Amino acid sequence: MITLISGTNRADSNTRKVTTELEGIYRDLKVPTQTLDLINLPAELFTPTAYGEKPAAFAPFSEAVLAADGLVIVTPEYNGSMPGVLKYFIDMLKFPESFEERPVCFVGVAMGMYGALRPIEQLQQVFGYRNAHIYPTRVFIPGVHKQLDATGKLTDPELRTRCTQQAEGFVSFVEKLKGKTLRS
Repeated sequence: MITLISGTNRADSNTRKVTTELEGIYRDLKVPTQTLDLINLPAELFTPTAYGEKPAAFAPFSEAVLAADGLVIVTPEYNGSMPGVLKYFIDMLKFPESFEERPVCFVGVAMGMYGALRPIEQLQQVFGYRNAHIYPTRVFIPGVHKQLDATGKLTDPELRTRCTQQAEGFVSFVEKLKGKTLRS
């Protein structure tokens, strides 16, 4: 199973809209997915005591990451970096098993012209440190507000093709690393 992480807790975010588009692409490839939307993180996760003892309401998030064959991180760019909530989420997951030898790929969305290049580079450092297998093909979506229609669908066929090609390649990458077929 591929787990997609919508990397912000902002309501009605473009990140979530792109994540929904990616869910559809993986569905078309007949690959089972699940999505972790950081808007659904439990409030008690943000208490100082959560570092020592994770709240029970966080268990479904942690278990979903541990059960994932591969992770797709969809991140916006906030102030030249990843959202704080995404980094906090990563920090709260079990170490080292959450990312150790787990395949990971990245999609970046931004209002600006670089399409979240900086946060993806930062995330590659974090996941590299955590010994994840980083899929090299990244997708950057600059001017994301212009790339989505009123219903949240990607309007640029070339961009949709890049997302599809990334998904196809990532599935093959995961299958080779895990030695199993993901497609149903």
